[in-house]
Amino acid sequence: MLTYEQALEQLLAAAVPVNTIETVGLSEARGRILAEAQISTIAVPPLDNSAMDGYAVRCADVTTTGVSLPIEQRIPAGKVGHALLPGTAARIFTGAPIPAGADAVVIQEHCILDDQGRVVINQVPTPSNHIRRAGEDIAPGAEVLPAGAQLGAAELGVAASVGLAQLPVRRRMRVALLSTGDELAEPGEPLPSGAIYNSNRPTLHALLEGLGCVVTDLGRIPDNLAATRQALQTTAPDHDLILSTGGVSVGEEDHVKAAVEAEGELALWKIGIKPGKPLAFGKIGIGSTAFIGLPGNPVSGFVTFMMLVRPYILRCMGAQRCQPVEHQLVSASDWVRPDIRREFLRARITADGRAELHPNQGSGVLTSCVWADGLIDNPPRKSFQAGDTVRFLSFADLL
Repeated sequence: MLTYEQALEQLLAAAVPVNTIETVGLSEARGRILAEAQISTIAVPPLDNSAMDGYAVRCADVTTTGVSLPIEQRIPAGKVGHALLPGTAARIFTGAPIPAGADAVVIQEHCILDDQGRVVINQVPTPSNHIRRAGEDIAPGAEVLPAGAQLGAAELGVAASVGLAQLPVRRRMRVALLSTGDELAEPGEPLPSGAIYNSNRPTLHALLEGLGCVVTDLGRIPDNLAATRQALQTTAPDHDLILSTGGVSVGEEDHVKAAVEAEGELALWKIGIKPGKPLAFGKIGIGSTAFIGLPGNPVSGFVTFMMLVRPYILRCMGAQRCQPVEHQLVSASDWVRPDIRREFLRARITADGRAELHPNQGSGVLTSCVWADGLIDNPPRKSFQAGDTVRFLSFADLL
């Protein structure tokens, strides 16, 4: 069996980048992969400004508490005041530019107004008190977003803060999704005796869309070689990846392996992970559309997608980071029956921040993925006890 690292290395090495670049508005860019680094042409903030509501003063005028100063101007956000006269104060609001001559802001909670409308300062300020300096967030010429960044809310906010209305992004990856198995019924259909509802395709469809892919759902393909070959032939030219579940074994009713070999080339791997193990990777047709076949058990397909297909797709789309962040957590559970394979165990985070194992780690128990907050990444043959430190991969980083 290949190790997880060996299989991932081979997948990433085979990833063909999507080179087409599109320019989209910020409202359409969420989840997309940035194609080119973005450089700011301005400073953020553009001027020194007040971090709080209060009074702009000269520190030299307020050397003791109780100093009373006339208020000679009022500066709201968006307005530029005139130079502050010595011996005076300016009423100023959060985000408003600091007037020339002022070197500190005293927050309004430390000030009172007297009967003459003067402000009494009850705290001695220090230079730069409550002042945000021009360019302290972003300097002109700074790279604000690197190529390969996946654009989320924070990245789009940064783009907007430097005046970018559009961004160059990689074309969305086009993925065709299919499942095989005459035993499968579609949700909403009557359930015949001996059949099961198809949970894999809706799960994978959601995972693919979460990565920003354009998904073509081919539905369930009949369990015969001709139908499987036809589906691959007609789908390959217009897609970057064909993703299937089930049918990659060598049984009499498993036709995906033979169909892929007939229409292209196939590498079928046994990978030392649990849940999981079988994964097929190959190419279809003249354009060499990628093919990945996942195991049919629902948790196996879910986990192998997140740990192997997800990084492959992100690499194809030019993402800077393909792997999730690993967290070190204390286990709330014992694990006394380790496997020879590397295990990805469903676990949730308890109220005190520990990782608690789901009691049933079977590959058909899809409800465990709803219950869990992530996966404990457990090395082969390794048991652990409550109180031990484990490696945790959060679904927040994977889904």
